[in-house]
Amino acid sequence: MKSPTPMLRRIQVMEGPLTIYTATEQKDVLLSLFPLAHEVELDLSNVDELDSAGLQLLILIKRESLKEGTQLLLSNPSPTVTEAIRLSGLDDYFTNASFPLSVGA
Repeated sequence: MKSPTPMLRRIQVMEGPLTIYTATEQKDVLLSLFPLAHEVELDLSNVDELDSAGLQLLILIKRESLKEGTQLLLSNPSPTVTEAIRLSGLDDYFTNASFPLSVGA
């Protein structure tokens, strides 16, 4: 059987909460993106709740992107996402050109 040809870019729009109650179901969806793309963009504009399980999932996805040699872009962060990442001290870990975090906001 022929393996699927990787796409250049996959965009996944995240909506609603990214919490302990949703992280497990989101994990499989997000991990399935990496073998299929050279670049994965997560649009976080509609994430309205983010807890430690959601942050752990984002860390896992970032780690998987590095392992696969895929660029991960976190784009359009909602205020909730920006604040959670800032409060957790993960600003530098997740900062990229598409994800500006305002320091001290």
